[in-house]
Amino acid sequence: MKGGILEVFLESAKGIRHTNLIGKPKYYVIIECGIQQNKSKSSKGDHHKVSWNEKFNFELSMSEYQKLTHLRLRIMDKELFANDTGFVGEAKIYLEEILVEGNEKGLIEVAPKPYNVVLDDETYKGEIKIGLKFIPNAVIKEVGRGINAIERDTDDRIWNKLVEMCKISWCRLSIYGRKLKPSEYKRI
Repeated sequence: MKGGILEVFLESAKGIRHTNLIGKPKYYVIIECGIQQNKSKSSKGDHHKVSWNEKFNFELSMSEYQKLTHLRLRIMDKELFANDTGFVGEAKIYLEEILVEGNEKGLIEVAPKPYNVVLDDETYKGEIKIGLKFIPNAVIKEVGRGINAIERDTDDRIWNKLVEMCKISWCRLSIYGRKLKPSEYKRI
């Protein structure tokens, strides 16, 4: 099937809002392109400078990229003691000019540049640096689109459960554990 490939390079963010009361923030970004969604890895760092340096590909059919208006990037923060996450801010990149010029030239690449991060109250705080590349008239696969986000979410959930289980085990050992006397050891 003919379509286009939008390549998004998530470089860094700086000056973004710090949402954690305790501990260092673990920022990640949810990138929405039309109906597709990808999630970046978590990046430890402070709110002054956060780096991801990740690349994401969005395969778009002709009808999808002709209807596509913008790319939405939501910066999130994993909370230390909660399963939910904290919204830090978002940026929208309007793609109409990039897609039109890419169609005309056969390829367009935009070097990473900063975009303002918008908070809940519609004010600006910080910036996120994004690079874009659009390749029109590419052969794309219809099957398997959007699987990266699902697999990554599954891996994150499994890892989180494992960490929680270890925390509980260590907690039980520290509370209920006691030093055994040599006579109490079991022989194998």
